[in-house]
Amino acid sequence: MSLIEVDRVSRTFVVRRKTSTLRRARQVVRAVDDLSFTVTAGEMVGYIGPNGAGKSTTIKMLTGILVPSSGRLRVAGLDPSAARVELARRIGVVFGQRTTLWWDLPLRDSFALLRRIYRVPLTRFRQNLDTFVELLDLGDLLHRPVRQLSLGQRMRGDIAAALLHDPDILYLDEPTIGLDVVSKSALRGFLREVNAERNVTVLLTTHDLVDIEQLCRRVMVIDHGHLVYDGELAGLHAFGNARRTLVVDLSDPAPPVDVRGATVTRVDGPRQWLEFPAQASAAPIVAAVAAGYDVADLSIQEPAIEDVIRQLYLDRR
Repeated sequence: MSLIEVDRVSRTFVVRRKTSTLRRARQVVRAVDDLSFTVTAGEMVGYIGPNGAGKSTTIKMLTGILVPSSGRLRVAGLDPSAARVELARRIGVVFGQRTTLWWDLPLRDSFALLRRIYRVPLTRFRQNLDTFVELLDLGDLLHRPVRQLSLGQRMRGDIAAALLHDPDILYLDEPTIGLDVVSKSALRGFLREVNAERNVTVLLTTHDLVDIEQLCRRVMVIDHGHLVYDGELAGLHAFGNARRTLVVDLSDPAPPVDVRGATVTRVDGPRQWLEFPAQASAAPIVAAVAAGYDVADLSIQEPAIEDVIRQLYLDRR
């Protein structure tokens, strides 16, 4: 079942730029351009791209904050902009640099207010709150004003707040920005459990690609408003001009290994590094090295996702 349907959606903005002392030129900017994708129930999808690529504009259209200039949107069967109130009960949203909590109220009071806003039955509210307090380690924070919480503590509170009303879909926009390693790990573990146990569909936008690698099997890459990749994370490594590396440990130092399909990029004593296209099979290269040289050990290094995406952006310029 598709919970999110985006069909040839575009969103334009009018920007006026100063051209002289008294004149301004009108320019139409396409933040999102002919975008199409679907997300099915229970998926956890990474939605990534450089600054200005159209990620936040997409999220704002999916939540009903912005109206598409053209195309068709459906979220949980609803038109987001036409049914914002009804849709709000079906989605949860967390913006890393903003909070939905009340700054001067204790965390528990913020949760109680959200229960009334979303009209969550008291029994269900208590069940959810007890679960999230345990999983997110919020017990000692409930009576503290939100303004006294650290960034990591507040983010845990924001994520609990977004899930108290049992949404079908959770939008996360930079949820781990500014967090330390321990806080990031705790949030990732919680999101994995919520996705697995409650079947919550998650659309995650982030610049921290470790979030993507640890949470998402599917990734969508957007650039200049266009979807340039949509598929499994493993497939992204083979996209474009990405390279894999075969690290070979020979029994003794030797001249650079010469096999078809791979190029030696570095030699350090008996160890050599051979690069080959990520989309190519490593089997014939490994077989050729093993047949022609006295090999003590070897391993294959996949390209770092940061390098793959950086190259993807460069190729589109």
